[in-house]
Amino acid sequence: MASAVIEAWEACDKTDTLFILVCTVICWTIVPTVGIAYSGYAWKRNGLSAAMPAVLTIATCSIQWFVVGYTLAYGEGGGWFFGGLKNAFHRGVLAEPVGTIPAILFSEFQLVFEATVCAIAVGGFCERGRLWPVVSFIALWSTFIYCPLAHMVWGGGVLGEELGVLDFAGGTPVHVCSGATATAVSIYLSYPVFRSKKSAVRTPTHIRLHRPGNSFFQLLSMIIIWGSWLAFDAGTALALNFQSVMALCVTNLCAASGALTWACMAYFESGRWSLDATFMGAISGLVMITPSAGFIDMPTAFFFGIFGAVVCRQALRIKFTKFAAHWRWVDNGDTFATHCIGGVAATIMTGLFAQKSVAAYGGMEVAGGVFFDGNIRQLWVQIVEVIIGFSWSFFGSYAIIALIDCVPGMEVLAIDQHIHQGLDLNETEESLGGAEHPDDADYRPTDKGDIALD
Repeated sequence: MASAVIEAWEACDKTDTLFILVCTVICWTIVPTVGIAYSGYAWKRNGLSAAMPAVLTIATCSIQWFVVGYTLAYGEGGGWFFGGLKNAFHRGVLAEPVGTIPAILFSEFQLVFEATVCAIAVGGFCERGRLWPVVSFIALWSTFIYCPLAHMVWGGGVLGEELGVLDFAGGTPVHVCSGATATAVSIYLSYPVFRSKKSAVRTPTHIRLHRPGNSFFQLLSMIIIWGSWLAFDAGTALALNFQSVMALCVTNLCAASGALTWACMAYFESGRWSLDATFMGAISGLVMITPSAGFIDMPTAFFFGIFGAVVCRQALRIKFTKFAAHWRWVDNGDTFATHCIGGVAATIMTGLFAQKSVAAYGGMEVAGGVFFDGNIRQLWVQIVEVIIGFSWSFFGSYAIIALIDCVPGMEVLAIDQHIHQGLDLNETEESLGGAEHPDDADYRPTDKGDIALD
């Protein structure tokens, strides 16, 4: 057995393996940083409770992926919607090459995708949701929502294998999926139908909008996510070739043009510069480039960033309208505007602007898009992908959170008193952003105060 593994390892390309190994390590930082970003958006008394779901995602998704996630997404012998169960508990996932890298490394890199999408998606719980149900939601959602969608697009399923969608690093499995999920969660928290609705101490309502609670967390998140997403898109090539280099370059340019566009629009409105606007613009650029990073050139990427910033900024205005207030809709993580709307736009734009000549940099043979290669069919294929991806993610996620809310003790909506006090005080033992814990009120470094550890 050991000799067979070593022989398979020797068949892998060591340069490509090292490259993907480094990309995987860099990309892992995205997952907790998404939580830091949400804590930056949140009211200062909700900072840690907004970050914790992303931390819980790391642990929960790693176990779920080992047990059943990988085989449902990429297992041998699968069908249109699910992979086969042959690789459950990672049986046989060792050094056999997937492309030019060992299967176990391919699995770990794809785990980063699942965890990243999930960390973004659970942003729908921000500032209103309890943390205990989040763990169950992550386990069920990653199994029944993300893994089938990843299989449909990348694992030999109906969208990729049969329809031929172009989705390099996850316009639909990453951004549309996470945005639709977060939107479904936020809507359920506004209109719960089971135990949260029947509780006498929970009042589903539209909580007040507020400015970001911690700009430093936003700055830190922008630095880490922007840099790590370069490895996210470059590593998707699964080899160190010119396509991976181009993917890195177009990703950076798209994020830069998005950040500057959004920041300038905000400046012209208020006359002052905004870190929040710059961060949101960078995120919109990263969203726009994700499905097309291996298929478009630099001038197109520059245009994508500007277009994405304009579209996502207009979508963000919805949460400030009387319509949103009337329907008690809250999008405190801004996932609907950036990831959902941006992901939809990015996936469709890929069908319009993909170039088969750029895809050939990585040895990929694609038919290209409408404008450069005259492939009108690709546009309709991309639209079908968006419709299926959004519907699968939104309605499936709504069903999961509703199911969890049925279980006694698993009410997903926090009680009114905890929301008013701040969830950090009641959902966690610590806090972020300078919020004071009651135990600290009478603390003195020498002779006063006593903090007891349970």
